Amino acid sequence: MQENPNPRFQVLELSILAIEKLRAVVARIRQHDRDLGEQIRSALSSVALNIGEGSRSQGGHRIARFSTAAGSSGEVRTALRVAVAWRYVETSDIEAGDVVLDRIGAMLYRLGARHR
Repeated sequence: MQENPNPRFQVLELSILAIEKLRAVVARIRQHDRDLGEQIRSALSSVALNIGEGSRSQGGHRIARFSTAAGSSGEVRTALRVAVAWRYVETSDIEAGDVVLDRIGAMLYRLGARHR
């Protein structure tokens, strides 16, 4: 991943990195629970897509897209904890992705995302 001084671009790159880090974990979760795996996959995509849209938006639309991305990021993190609780995966399997998602959440907050 290249470093970029534009935080909006950097947060988008991190959202793609989160998908890459969690792709295999999501596939394993889907083997145990198709619905949960699909929900995680969809929410991870939502994070990236809303960041991409927000980076090209202005004003309230920008904040709304970043807020949606932050909400989806929180959804992924919770769903991963649920998968661990069901013992579909281990905590160590999700740690790298969780660290990236935590960083994404902090960056989105600085970009104006509102917690609902």
